[in-house]
Amino acid sequence: MARGGTLKSLRLHVVRIASVVLAGLATATLLGSAQQAMPMEREPQMRVLLHEGPKLLLRADKAQWMQVRGFGGGVRRLQRLQLEEARGSVVAVLDGKRHRLASSTVLTVQNDDPRGIWLDSRRYRGEFQISCRGGQLRVVNALGIETYLTSVVGSEMPHHWPLAALKAQAVAARTYALRQRNRGGGWDVKATVASQVYQGVEAETASTRQAVADTRSLVLVHRGKLINAVFHSSSGGVTESSGMVWSKQLPYLVSVPDHDQHSPVHRWQERFASSGLRQRLPETGGVNRVDVTSRSASGRVRQARLEGPRGSLVLTGRELRQRLGLKSTLVTFEMVSADAAQPSRHSTLLARRTASSIGSRSRIDRITASVARSAISAPSPTTSFLVAPPPPPPVLSSPMRSRSFRFRASRFNKRRGLSVGGLQLLVRGQGYGHGVGMSQWGAHGLAEQGADFRTILSHYYRGAAVLPFQPHYDPALAWQPHPASGWWG
Repeated sequence: MARGGTLKSLRLHVVRIASVVLAGLATATLLGSAQQAMPMEREPQMRVLLHEGPKLLLRADKAQWMQVRGFGGGVRRLQRLQLEEARGSVVAVLDGKRHRLASSTVLTVQNDDPRGIWLDSRRYRGEFQISCRGGQLRVVNALGIETYLTSVVGSEMPHHWPLAALKAQAVAARTYALRQRNRGGGWDVKATVASQVYQGVEAETASTRQAVADTRSLVLVHRGKLINAVFHSSSGGVTESSGMVWSKQLPYLVSVPDHDQHSPVHRWQERFASSGLRQRLPETGGVNRVDVTSRSASGRVRQARLEGPRGSLVLTGRELRQRLGLKSTLVTFEMVSADAAQPSRHSTLLARRTASSIGSRSRIDRITASVARSAISAPSPTTSFLVAPPPPPPVLSSPMRSRSFRFRASRFNKRRGLSVGGLQLLVRGQGYGHGVGMSQWGAHGLAEQGADFRTILSHYYRGAAVLPFQPHYDPALAWQPHPASGWWG
């Protein structure tokens, strides 16, 4: 009897255990299914403004089709889509047939072709979102950030540059892009130098894909936040502190020595004729005298006074650069005779050779080609600036000239017997860009010396750490908390 009771109790105990186990398995199954159904944290999507204008043309390659939503009646399969804004509405040409749409129409276009969709003369991956705003057709390209970066790296840097430099560019560009997300409006970044250059599929190469893949999800962080990872082409020997260019001094954007002495824009010069100066500076009617009244510690112009036949004008260095279209504000000024501006045959040939050697479409390659072409209209001394010069310190002429340039046209006329119309403003400068953050030519120089991408980034962004992205680095990006890294889902 006692034994029988014990066995019965044992059987009941086993049944209870089995029930608990089964219930646990069922719960785990349900939780697993629910977890799979929940949106996992995944690679962030970028919205890139590609186009704003009165008309546009989209097309697919060969036998591929675009899936277009927004016309009503489901998905339209098209090979060619032409849109044009017309008197408050949108005219669509769908494979040869015209349709008038309301200006509030929003279209989405995508396809399964890995080569992407053509927008005018370039191809892009991902999805197109098309809307009409203020009489302009707007095209926003939505795609994953890693795919976006494979094009950005190749658009910003020559793909044949050392891998360490390309990796540094990838991390800086990723950090910059993520910091711009969800800041308001219908897009995050532009495809131009206003944000960072993005030229679509043609800018992707094996080396840019490797640079992005090897740094997947890595960003620059300072005190738990994404940094403002700005960059520029070439500093001319020393980078600039952010507070000297913009309103705020950031602790990681300070002036540091650069390694860009081999850059074709390390040193340059430009001449401005009197007629051009009158057009650029109508308030003064040209330039008779330039006083640089303030420079930053790196030697860049902070403020200058320009005097001309009609009066004087005070400009900041940034305003002066915009007015004259200068490559940088690390400059000095001099009035010279127009007769000395004829280029030599050697400089013309060198410029043509340099321009014809450009094989890539990166922003830096276009700058290099532009500098080479400018040698055709520049005097022969600039030819030395198109080859790698020795690495001198970034000293601007003499101390007196670097402080200010003063020139009275009347005194020059008496001494040289020239009229004001026969003079030109000669600007000698160093570097290309605002000079803040990473110098791309400097990154190239450091990589050539054997530095890895972390060393390059730590040189230009002082005190910033290279870390896998975490949502709390930027509140605007905190989708779902997740302890892992490297993009999920």
